[in-house]
Amino acid sequence: MPGPDHEVAIIGGGFSGIGAGIALAKAGFEDFAILEAGGGTGGAWYWNTYPGVAVDIPSFSYQFSYEQRADWSRVYAPGSELKRYADDLVDRYGLQGRVRLNTKVIKSVFDDDETLWRLSTESGETITARHVIGATGVFSQPKPPDIPGVDDFAGTTVHTARWDNSLDLRGKRVAVIGTGASSVQLVPTIAPEVSHLTVFQRTPIWCLPKPDRELPARFRALLRIPGARWALRAVSQTYVEMIFPLAANFADRLPAAKLGERSGLKHLEREVHDPVVRDKLTPGYGLGCKRPGFSNQYLAAYNRENVHLETTPIARITPTGVQTTDGVDHEIDVLILATGFKVFESGNMPPYPVVGSGGVDLDAFWAEHRFQSYQGVSVPGFPNLFSILGPYGFNGASYFTLIENQMRHIVRCLSEARRQGANRVEVTPAANARYFAQMLRRRKHQVFFQGGCGDAHSYYFDAARRRADPLVDDARGRLGQRALRPHRLPL
Repeated sequence: MPGPDHEVAIIGGGFSGIGAGIALAKAGFEDFAILEAGGGTGGAWYWNTYPGVAVDIPSFSYQFSYEQRADWSRVYAPGSELKRYADDLVDRYGLQGRVRLNTKVIKSVFDDDETLWRLSTESGETITARHVIGATGVFSQPKPPDIPGVDDFAGTTVHTARWDNSLDLRGKRVAVIGTGASSVQLVPTIAPEVSHLTVFQRTPIWCLPKPDRELPARFRALLRIPGARWALRAVSQTYVEMIFPLAANFADRLPAAKLGERSGLKHLEREVHDPVVRDKLTPGYGLGCKRPGFSNQYLAAYNRENVHLETTPIARITPTGVQTTDGVDHEIDVLILATGFKVFESGNMPPYPVVGSGGVDLDAFWAEHRFQSYQGVSVPGFPNLFSILGPYGFNGASYFTLIENQMRHIVRCLSEARRQGANRVEVTPAANARYFAQMLRRRKHQVFFQGGCGDAHSYYFDAARRRADPLVDDARGRLGQRALRPHRLPL
């Protein structure tokens, strides 16, 4: 019986996919392919090239622990440097021959008889793999605004996640819809060059001061001293953990969120001169309910005469601009959609249909049972399928820490399957239920359940905003380990 095309298929060529490939190669797995929909590696840093794009945690944390750079130009590196870092990793670890660019997976179906996955691509090809690692991330599909007439605008429309680098904004009347993380970076970057900029805000963002600065050559030279990068990384990790993961997950125990709110309000008071505008920019929800922004320029941009903050709801997009519910027509030349990504929405995790054992659809499973997975990696009923960023996975200082931890889990599963001669790896429903119950028991400490997130409009919540489900308790159970079902292929 012929075997699959690959032992492992990794779907996604961003840092998750690159990190998965490196981990597999280090563990002795040679037969794998990285399938990437775009024309280059880097994931979000390949697709996102809008003006001002940069990492929003210190670069010392936003990198793999085993491949720490000493040549970041700033504490918060610009997007171009992250893209270059991704390309360098592919070269350094010899992944070039394993990456298949312009290969978009549009469907994944598990074949119970052959015990493998069949991956259909946009070009009509079918690729088979014994195991699949989903590494598409959650920031892969731009989310257009649900506003009447958005396709009727006669001028130029662009989404920040699919920026047109030939677009010239000099002297143009520009509207930006959205005040999330991308808008925080974009607005102060383009404000000096446009003739007029109107920013349409639904929900203000917590904007905290950004400890950013250029890193001089002398400092970068010091990072080449043995141990220096690790020491700096430890400081960076501690800072990032304190300002968000610990503050959000232990909001009822730690004062970090309140301290952060005070810092954000002081920053707002220092930066924005007009008290009316300042009031409009003041969040009415707790810090941590949605992703905060970090910028030393965003709030001050509203002091400019050519920048206007509009908080009246949008009624529709017209061929000439944006009409608000008060009947005012804001005429513009360029419409920029800074409306983020589909996250906890149907068809995004992952961004293609997945059909598991017995024909069970992953979207339907999650719709019925809520988003859940064992340690963010495996879902019962979907054998040989692993995820880097699944529901209830490790969350911490940066995605790179998450990638490394998830891949340790996945490599252990695959190595044990290889040792046993098993070709089917699947978590049991009982183990998954015990883990999910433990996660639910912990959530009472999170900021999301402290009563101040009602108006946050956060992608941290699913569409149903289910925040009061009964806890599933199994007093007897410990966390279940992965379950291997030996099923040898004939030689």
